[in-house]
Amino acid sequence: MIQIISFGLIVGLLLGFVLQRGRFCVVGAYRDLLLARDGHMFLATMIVIAIQAVGVYALAASGVITIQADAFPWLGTIVGGFIFGIGMVLAGGCATGTWYRAGEGLIGSWVALFMYALSAAMTKFGILSAFGGNVLSYRTSETYIHETFGLSPWVLVIAFGLLISVLVIRSLRKPKLPTFSMKPKKTGLAHILFEKRWHPFVTASLVGLIAILAWPLSAATGRMAGLGITTPTAQLLTFSINGDTSLLNWGVFLVLGVGIGSYIAARGSGEFKWRLPDKKTLGYNTSGGLLMGFGASLAGGCTIGNGLVNTALFTWQGWVAVIFFLLGTWTATYFTIIRKQRRQRASSGATSAA
Repeated sequence: MIQIISFGLIVGLLLGFVLQRGRFCVVGAYRDLLLARDGHMFLATMIVIAIQAVGVYALAASGVITIQADAFPWLGTIVGGFIFGIGMVLAGGCATGTWYRAGEGLIGSWVALFMYALSAAMTKFGILSAFGGNVLSYRTSETYIHETFGLSPWVLVIAFGLLISVLVIRSLRKPKLPTFSMKPKKTGLAHILFEKRWHPFVTASLVGLIAILAWPLSAATGRMAGLGITTPTAQLLTFSINGDTSLLNWGVFLVLGVGIGSYIAARGSGEFKWRLPDKKTLGYNTSGGLLMGFGASLAGGCTIGNGLVNTALFTWQGWVAVIFFLLGTWTATYFTIIRKQRRQRASSGATSAA
């Protein structure tokens, strides 16, 4: 148990700290593609996948870990992915984004996090488990993209890595817009850790390395998997209700570590503050959290388990999930943000004409 606690917390603390300091949230990356026509943060998520793919398949080749993936639950991935995409826009953050923002003191994120845990627990272990199991029973025997096409996984690892490298180089060569920077109050390592603005690509590289580290540290406790958020979050809530200590695995301490690591980063950078949103936002946080937990449970993972880990393994589930995460995110963004902006512009134009 000590090994489970320490290894899970180590990875979680690192991940929570890096996510908070780098302001790394997948919903923003997906949303910006439509809202701002900006693919900068989306490319950062691809960097995480590329780095993790190299590390994970190298670990597997050396015999340190064994890569395991279930048959592709195509119906759950499609339906659940779309629902999750809508949910994370309403909640104001993806699964890990909600965890690290809760660590910053955002009460709306605490509400979203509780609802996320509740609906995930209901779908995985509770009243909705029969329905969730039925949806997930629709599977295809095709699991890995490279196996479908009769390729070595290294063909995809290398090709994807080269593609992302080219895109990163092109992005870094573009002219940078001037940014306002306050005079540093800290020096040395403290300035870098708690004050200096982190480049998204640096943050993504660190997240990719942490994702690799998660595999052997998880495997050492008997859990042969990488980062995962939804099931551990549901297990944490279920344990708090029924006291079943068998639920306290590596993943549970991972998500607890994410919250603690974010809190440490937020306190150190002076960004921690209890903030209560308005009633409308709280309503969005509540409904968004419920949709996220339900959707992620049907999809077999969130934007971490599917969007960053299963994609790095080049499973059909991971990449199909990303497509429907995007579609759900864009749908919610259109109805909650873009239409509102258009109505405001139309109203402003009518007022000016009058």
